[in-house]
Amino acid sequence: MLETPWYFGSECNGGFAQYTRVAARHAHAIKSDLTDVELASFPCSYSTAENMLTRANVRADETVFVTGASGGVGSATVQLARARGAHVIAVTSPSKAKTLLDLGAVRTLNRDEDYVSEIGANNVDVVIDLVAGPKWPSLLDLLRPGGRYAVAGAIGGPMVELDIRTLYLKDLRFFGCTVLEPDVFGNLVGRIERKEILPLVAETYPLREIKDAQDAFGKKGHVGKTVLEVS
Repeated sequence: MLETPWYFGSECNGGFAQYTRVAARHAHAIKSDLTDVELASFPCSYSTAENMLTRANVRADETVFVTGASGGVGSATVQLARARGAHVIAVTSPSKAKTLLDLGAVRTLNRDEDYVSEIGANNVDVVIDLVAGPKWPSLLDLLRPGGRYAVAGAIGGPMVELDIRTLYLKDLRFFGCTVLEPDVFGNLVGRIERKEILPLVAETYPLREIKDAQDAFGKKGHVGKTVLEVS
């Protein structure tokens, strides 16, 4: 385990390389009839999602509230939480709501709605947050006493306002999630092999058209992952 983690495409070049090399301990064999493109949609987003659910110890019959649910990590979280037997409430845009319901969410909310008015205070066991932003305080209001909050993104804005009394009076637990727990990726491979989760490929582009892929990604009109194909 690295004290300071590093990743391809972030701290290390090679995220868009045609070939790369990793230590054998980081390579996992997989037995699946899925295509390379479909398998390519899993590692980053699904491992992040599975890590958040693992850290928050999500269990069957718990209610999980997922922000940013139509993105790669969010849509993975919906599937993976459902695979654990949890009841998922997903925050998304109206145009993407049906897709998330098909993936296993029991309910969707528009990101502009008042979460507490719609769900009620103290009615959620776990919040999986990828957004943060100005509506962040209401996420803690949703949590039951003893609830868990896990975060791995801040696309809505990284600076939030915390009433520290909410944290201690409700005995909440917070989890910042970057480094994967050791068993997370192996568990994810098992779920793929057992077909408990499905790949969600929004679009594919050849590597030479990476600029078009990035432009399309920036428009946020998709659900799931954009995959670059290499020859």
